[in-house]
Amino acid sequence: MITADTINLIKETAQIDEVVGDFVQLKKRGARFLGRCPFHNEKTPSFTVTPALNIYKCFGCGASGDPVKFVMEHEKFSYPEALKYLAQKYNIEVEESTPNKEQLEVTSEKEQLHEINSFAQKFFTHYLLEQEAGKSIGLTYFKERGLTEDTIKKFQLGFAPEEDNKLLTSALSSNFNFELLKKAGLAAERSNRQVDFFRARVMFPIHSVSGKVIAFGGRILKKDSGPKYINTPETEVYHKSQILYGIFQAKGAIRKLDECILTEGYMDVIALAQAGIDNAVASSGTSLTIEQVKLVKRLTPNITILYDGDPAGIKAALRGIDIILEEDMNVKIVLLPEPEDPDSYIQKYGAQQFLEYKEKNGKDFILFKAELLLKDIHNDPVKKSGVIKDIVQSIALIPDIIKRSMYTAECSALLKIDEQILVSEINKIKRTKLAKETNTSKEEYIPLEDTIESEPQDVLPDRMEYLEKDIIRLLFEYAYEAFDEESTIIDHVLHQIEDDKFEFSNTIYKTILQEYRVAYDSHNALDQKYFLTHPNEAINKLAFEMLNKPYEISENWFKKHNVIFTEKQEIIKKDLLSIVYKLKIEIINRKIEDFDTALRNTENETEVLDIVQKKQTYLKAKVELAKQLGSVFI
Repeated sequence: MITADTINLIKETAQIDEVVGDFVQLKKRGARFLGRCPFHNEKTPSFTVTPALNIYKCFGCGASGDPVKFVMEHEKFSYPEALKYLAQKYNIEVEESTPNKEQLEVTSEKEQLHEINSFAQKFFTHYLLEQEAGKSIGLTYFKERGLTEDTIKKFQLGFAPEEDNKLLTSALSSNFNFELLKKAGLAAERSNRQVDFFRARVMFPIHSVSGKVIAFGGRILKKDSGPKYINTPETEVYHKSQILYGIFQAKGAIRKLDECILTEGYMDVIALAQAGIDNAVASSGTSLTIEQVKLVKRLTPNITILYDGDPAGIKAALRGIDIILEEDMNVKIVLLPEPEDPDSYIQKYGAQQFLEYKEKNGKDFILFKAELLLKDIHNDPVKKSGVIKDIVQSIALIPDIIKRSMYTAECSALLKIDEQILVSEINKIKRTKLAKETNTSKEEYIPLEDTIESEPQDVLPDRMEYLEKDIIRLLFEYAYEAFDEESTIIDHVLHQIEDDKFEFSNTIYKTILQEYRVAYDSHNALDQKYFLTHPNEAINKLAFEMLNKPYEISENWFKKHNVIFTEKQEIIKKDLLSIVYKLKIEIINRKIEDFDTALRNTENETEVLDIVQKKQTYLKAKVELAKQLGSVFI
């Protein structure tokens, strides 16, 4: 048990901006900090950290709390584990004793797994540094690889004894049980015998973002003695797809340098760190996953991937990198000269030359991919067509319209193909994806002339449609401009409309709004060109009509007449609020008409009373909206 005095000291010492900053990239905004929420996906930052109150609050998903709660929620820690983590961060001493059987029985399985992994790490490290067998085999290996003792201690490296149950015996004598070691992937049953899972291997502890040992990787040193590397199997605390090796040691440098270097193996990360390049992590030989990419994205949007010179391995790895593009991150590829890998290169040439090489040879992922794939086509038009389609698939994943356009232009020159053809293919891919996401076929999703002709031509649009059209106009012109300090116009429109659960009555406006909503949910942006070249002619014509303005405000209004216009953002904001309030009032008016119709058609006293009460609620809401509408123009 942690004493009350220690708990109070931890809570008084832990600073919310420092604790959250270890996991989330924060930007200072006045007296607060702003970042993207780690508890849900969002494009516009709504996660606010307030140091004066020592709390965090997400205005998107509602998550909130103090430093202890943040660590508990983010790392899935128990209350004592979160306190111990913060105590370690702030060098606060917490007295701990070896857990007895009674204490282990009342702790959760996750806590027990953390306890046994920590015990195993200390056992392996002690054996490496203090036992003759560990020093003669494991320590010799690490020193031959150029590692210093400080580096070994920093990464908590170790050695698993060759004997089949050394760890098991030590753990059992410290009140841990075999079932727990088995669940942690540290012990196994072989021929009805209980044995250690790792034997005669140098050990690489794998840490969570917060520094907890959650798993191990073990490398064999004797030839023909089994697989070169083995890893802890999946456990309740270790999911290989959700963690990167070295992330705990690298997170501070990644955030500070605003770049993450991604390598393949444990020794690459360790060698780079020893050379002073602390912002490297490893995927440990597996394809990148969306969870790993998001882990990096919390710290930086910039990622540089290192590859050795094996073309086959590079092509296989490229297939997994598209998810980085989908997350709107900036990806660079550095191809090291054969036969070097990051470890060998840094040993031969040192940190400075490595950094210079990385800077000089780093290529944007799309262009790297194009150049790599073009080498194999040998002027074969069929192969070239396949390469173009492959590259277009990747470009279409990029959410940012400006970056997507730049890559399209550069690939057009590199592939020697008309840019408009690439744009057309990219749009086709995006429309197909959007159709799938909206659960419609291509034909259903893109209604053409019949959409406009289905409405009687002699009937003027009603007030509701005028207001709907005004909202679409604002989205066409200003969707991604600021509404206030923390949100954009599209944020506000979708929030207001979803809050009231109403749909547009006009089919065209409804389709456009749905496209904006799907793009928003997918963290994409739809620019004006997208609608001006839209395959639906009705949408195309509407966009042209709204965006092709014949007039603009002349600077002579100020020079000659001293007329000053209100700031653009304030005008847009008032315009939007006015339209939204009017649209809501119109919806309420129609609802009140429905109530009046219902009153005329019933004589049941109970129903009459119920309708009157509902009508009164809507009348009050109308009055309140009218006040808000009036305040917009004060």
